[in-house]
Formats: sequence, C-alpha cells, structure tokens
Amino acid sequence: MRVDSWALTDVGRARKHNEDGWLIDDQLGLYAVADGMGGHAAGEVASAYGLRCVQEQLVKKKALLEEFADKPTPEMRAQILREVELAINVASSAIYHMAQKDKRQHGMGTTLSMLLLVGNKAFMAHVGDSRIYLARANQIHQLSEDHSYLWEQIKKGAITVEEAKRSPFSNVITRAVGITETVQVDTLVFDILPGDTYLACSDGLHGYIESEAELAQILFTEDGEEMPRRLVGLANARGGKDNITCVALRVPGDAGDPSAVDVIEKLDILRRIPLFRHLNYKELVKVLNQTQQQTFTDGQVVIQEQSDGEEFYIILSGEVEVTKGGRPLTILGPGVHFGEMALVDRSPRSATVMARNETRLMSLSRKAFYHLVRTEPVLSSKLLWSFVQVLSHRLRATNEALSDARSEGPAMPPFAEIEQMRREAGSLGTSEVGSGSAAQEEN
Repeated sequence: MRVDSWALTDVGRARKHNEDGWLIDDQLGLYAVADGMGGHAAGEVASAYGLRCVQEQLVKKKALLEEFADKPTPEMRAQILREVELAINVASSAIYHMAQKDKRQHGMGTTLSMLLLVGNKAFMAHVGDSRIYLARANQIHQLSEDHSYLWEQIKKGAITVEEAKRSPFSNVITRAVGITETVQVDTLVFDILPGDTYLACSDGLHGYIESEAELAQILFTEDGEEMPRRLVGLANARGGKDNITCVALRVPGDAGDPSAVDVIEKLDILRRIPLFRHLNYKELVKVLNQTQQQTFTDGQVVIQEQSDGEEFYIILSGEVEVTKGGRPLTILGPGVHFGEMALVDRSPRSATVMARNETRLMSLSRKAFYHLVRTEPVLSSKLLWSFVQVLSHRLRATNEALSDARSEGPAMPPFAEIEQMRREAGSLGTSEVGSGSAAQEEN
C-alpha cells in the first residue's frame, strides 16, 4: 500500500548537538525515529548506528517481506515480528560492544521506535520513550508505551499525569537499545487503512504536546511537509529544551473506504463487549489479530447442543437462532456475542445456534485466548477481571431467577426443592449482549 512520508529534525533551543536520528526507506517500507544518549557525541553515534543496523538486518529479509505482501499467513506474520525484534537486538548488541571498546562512549544507547509497512499490515517495534501515534477516523491513539520511570509510576497509580509533567525525573528511561546486549522490544501488528496518519517522534516533541485534541488538530488538518514543520515549530515555541524529531506518514484515501469501515467496526464491536470493556485501543488490536472471520449460510449450524465448546463468536452481520432441545429460545443479530464461556470452560454447549440467513461471524478460539493470556500480562489481568465481573453478574441473575421460581412454585420437601434448584441453575447459563441490551442464552 502506498504511503506519503515526511521527516524533520531540529537541535532545539537549548542543546548544542542533535543526538536524534530518523530513517525513511520507502522501498523497504521502514520508518523510524531514534533519540541517542550517553556522553560527548556518543548519543549521535548510538542513534545513527542503531537505525543503520536495523535497516541492514531487515534488508536481508526482503524476500520474506515480499512473500508476505503477496500472500500473507499468520505464520509469516509471526516470523516477521521475530525478525523485527531480532534486528533491534542486533543493533543493541552492536552498540553495547562498541561502547565497551571506547571509554568515551561507555553507557551510550538510544531509543528506537519504528514502523515496517508490509502489504496492508504495519509492524511496530518500540524501545524507550520516543512515541508512535495513529490518527484514524477522527481519533488519536498512542500505540507505544513509554519505557520510563514516570510512566511506570503512573501505571502504578503513584503519581498523576499532571504530576509527571512537573517531575524532575522526566528523562529517566527504563529501557534503551545498546545499554545492554539484549533488550525487550514492544511490538504490535495492525491493519494499514485508507486515511491513516502515523507519527513517530522523540520526547523533545511529544513532551510539548498539551493534549490529544491539539495533536489531532495538526495531524488531521495539515498537509504534507507542513505537518512536521508545524510540530517542530510548536515544540521550539514552547521551550525547545531537547532535540526535536518526527517522521510522519499518511495513507491516501479516507476512513469511509469499505476496507477501513470493516476494521473500524470490528474494533468498535469488540470495545462494546463486556469481556473487553477495560482494554485500550492497542490491546483491542491485539485481540482482533487473534480472531478469525467465518461465513455461515442459511440453516447452517454454528454450535450444536451438547458438543464440546472451543470458540467464542461475535455476529458481524446476519442473524442466528438459538434453540434448546428443539425449542426456540431467541434470535440474535449484529453486535451480539455468544459462547464466551467456551474460552475457559470445557463443558458441553447448552444450546444449538443456527444461521437464519447468510451470517458473518468473528470467532476467538480457546487456543488464541490462552496465547493472549500467556504473552500479554497486563491484557491478561484486564480480561480475567472482566470475566470475574461477567460471572458475578450471572450469579446474581441466577440467584434472582431461583428466588422467583421458589416463591412462585408449590411447596416441596426440603431435599426435593434443593434438587430442583440445582437442575434449574444448570439450565440457566446466560450470555451478555455486546450492545449492552438484556442478557441472552449462553452457549
């Protein structure tokens, strides 16, 4: 997919040397920003060398990138992510050993935030406190997370964002390329959509952005080369205490394109589902990456009663009918989900679900769900907390239903009443509706 790109760097109003670096390689699809650190001229060396190492490593994988662009598969997507992480770690090792040989460069390192565009996918990799933003459908999303002391304190709830802005520890980072031989790299894969604008920038720029609304106004309204000029000018006007660098990308088209609408709607549906209510945009993208889309024809069975459950389903279009023991229970439409307990419970399905017309479903398998739980600790905590809330809601609903049934029914011997309540509880499994309406039958 074609993109337009621009870059600009400035020494700022306080520094004598520019230790930032940027990279645009349109042929490879590689765009990056690096902010160096570590003694006289060492920061300049670290940022420049880090960018060059990453570029050289990924050029070696051009055949893989071209194959993925032509015929993408989940396996190749995972392989490219590994190659991106490896490229940054090769750079980290090279910078580290360079510093060991020259005492004047001892302790040098660099942040590195990059986007690799391959086909219709973007591969993000990030280390340090430079940032990557996505401007999409009139919203701004920060895709990277600062590896800094202050950001760690904010996440723990020890300080507020406003307190962090006034802190003397704003330059203390917890991860950098080259400080050690290897470094943990944050990665993300997401769809490139018509109308997208991406911004990679050093902290000398984002430190002066007062709000997402202010950044949105620039990214959505400025044209071409004026975008980085406006951003750098703003940082200098507000102090320019650090080097200022940004790389901006824009994808031709607009968010009304059908391909863009499809992805945006899927993310919006996920956001409205109780299980994913606590996830941020980047985490929702990670969930979306683990889903599959399936189409069922009229009358085709999606779930068979008493079969083993393996997948959680979300209706994108069409309708399904839910039956139990051959008795119709309900009809579900777009935006509604069913079967989420299959992600954590191997119990047989409690009902049959059948497509009433051509129906598109998005599914998340138990295997994919556990992959997220194993590899994403923060996301995992949010998902498990949501499950607790959903189960708590269901327990209350079941208790109320049992209470009503007991008060309305005829008197029975004590043990017979308990046995009936147990049978009724086993048949009451409910599933919340993603659109926020009343609970539906759980499958």
